[in-house]
Amino acid sequence: MTDLSDLLRPEAVVTDMGAGNKKTLFAQMAALVAPQVELDPRLVADRVTDRERLGSTGFGYGVGIPHARIDGLKQITGAFARLAQPIEYQAVDDLPVDLVFLLLSPADAGAEHLKALARVSRLLRDARFLAKLRGAGSRDALYALFTTDEARDAA
Repeated sequence: MTDLSDLLRPEAVVTDMGAGNKKTLFAQMAALVAPQVELDPRLVADRVTDRERLGSTGFGYGVGIPHARIDGLKQITGAFARLAQPIEYQAVDDLPVDLVFLLLSPADAGAEHLKALARVSRLLRDARFLAKLRGAGSRDALYALFTTDEARDAA
């Protein structure tokens, strides 16, 4: 499956998120996804921050894919934000990030976590798909890009 409908819900997509730095971004992304996964947003933000300390999850092209495995999580889930203004992210290409896909997995989801991460990163490496994400006019349009034929065409 190349679309991300199994990972992403419409309410976990936001456009024009205001975040001045990674700490604020992670807190806001955690608050966005925590109600869906029935976890404390602080726990989610802490786990994502812990993972980020191991190395930046900014892989270039203005994209960040913060991710973490968390005890108590029942299934792999994601959230997506298009930022109002790009932020410094220590990405591999040193460019600021404006597109962020948060990926959370159960603590014991080793191979499944890696497969989901590969699916997300494969999709977010496509320049045409990134342009569509940056040009989408609404949250619904962003969600549709991840969950319809648009996603399959980009992969």
